[in-house]
Amino acid sequence: MSNIRLYMFECGSLKTVTCAIKMNQSHDPYEIPVPWFLITHPRGNVVIDGGNAAEVAQDARKHWGPIVDVYEPVMSPDQACVPALEKIGIDPGSVKYVLNSHLHLDHTGAIGRFPNATHIVQRCEYEYAFTPDWFAAGGYIRADFDKPGLKWQFLEGLATDHYDLFGDGVIKMIFTPGHAPGHQSFLITLPDSGPMLLTVDAAYTTDHWDEKALPGFVASTVDTVRSVKKLHAVAEKTGAKVVTGHDPITWPTFKHAPEFYS
Repeated sequence: MSNIRLYMFECGSLKTVTCAIKMNQSHDPYEIPVPWFLITHPRGNVVIDGGNAAEVAQDARKHWGPIVDVYEPVMSPDQACVPALEKIGIDPGSVKYVLNSHLHLDHTGAIGRFPNATHIVQRCEYEYAFTPDWFAAGGYIRADFDKPGLKWQFLEGLATDHYDLFGDGVIKMIFTPGHAPGHQSFLITLPDSGPMLLTVDAAYTTDHWDEKALPGFVASTVDTVRSVKKLHAVAEKTGAKVVTGHDPITWPTFKHAPEFYS
């Protein structure tokens, strides 16, 4: 089990304004990191999300459209998930699973990039991504997830809550809807570092986690609030270190690849 490791990567950043991240706050400039993760495991490597698609580094407006007027990506080609993994010696063919927290545009960078991977997502999120409500449509880039030949595995909300990927307690998926209808967070339990709770966008800043602000974008306010409560219970029960999804203050305090947690 000594080769179980958690690597944290940054796929550049998004330039936006405060109220787009913290509801009803100012229009002051605000820049957030775009994290994604790799877990190495004896039974196969696992990528969580993968950040922005590689195409964003070439021509963001062409790939994302007018949403770049709200969220402007700052990304170099080497920050895309495949070259970033190759830089630390990870063969794309060794990735067994791609876990999708949800299918918003800054979380779909790994889809279809790894030839042997099974992609795991909540079924309700996958279905919603194809027919989103008008206010959410800009966050879903169909070219990122509507790709032929992919192997998908769907989770079923509360019926598969705390799904244990390898059955050994290392990677568990927690259903946390609100920011997106099928959002999920991840509890990663490491041999030495212990449990780490990746909230992803269930709480993308510490203000969301501390219940001082709502996210700037929600599909359901009630579900968002209840999912944070749920994750608090998980953190309290397990003693997990909390990693919020896009916090510009706390994100730099964690180890970033090629450093890792084991």
